[in-house]
Amino acid sequence: MIPILLSLGLVLLIAGSTALLVARAARRRSGVPAGAVRYSDTGDEGEMPAALQARSYGLAGRPDYLVQQGRQVIPVEVKSRAAPPAPHYSHVLQLAAYCLLVEENYGRPDYGILRYADRSFHIPYTPELRQEVIETLAQMRDLSAAGEAPTGRQTARCRQCGYREDCGLL
Repeated sequence: MIPILLSLGLVLLIAGSTALLVARAARRRSGVPAGAVRYSDTGDEGEMPAALQARSYGLAGRPDYLVQQGRQVIPVEVKSRAAPPAPHYSHVLQLAAYCLLVEENYGRPDYGILRYADRSFHIPYTPELRQEVIETLAQMRDLSAAGEAPTGRQTARCRQCGYREDCGLL
């Protein structure tokens, strides 16, 4: 009986170790940094998480991941295409907006991560980038107030947007 239990224990130990190695490799490929995933908006969970809000800036959004690293919460934005030589400005600004949301809800992060299909960029959340997001939000509100909301293809995107009710642009 004891040899059977030892054999079973050895099989379970090997299976558990293999599963751990596979999970670590998958996380490394995903670009999600080490730490506890606090939030995920990838659709794998079935239920949509509530949008983060920064009411003082009129901003709401759902980052793909929020990862707890020590006392910091780090936003991760995942893009399905291959990485450009340098991150697109619009992607950096989107990530910075998520950093602002994290700052309002959990405390200021030092950086955020843009994860493309084949590469990740750590984007420092500097005071200058923070200010750029705040100024861009103000410009968006000004355009909306002036009746200069997005047109053409963007209008269709706005109609389908899950944040339409919270956005204030339309």
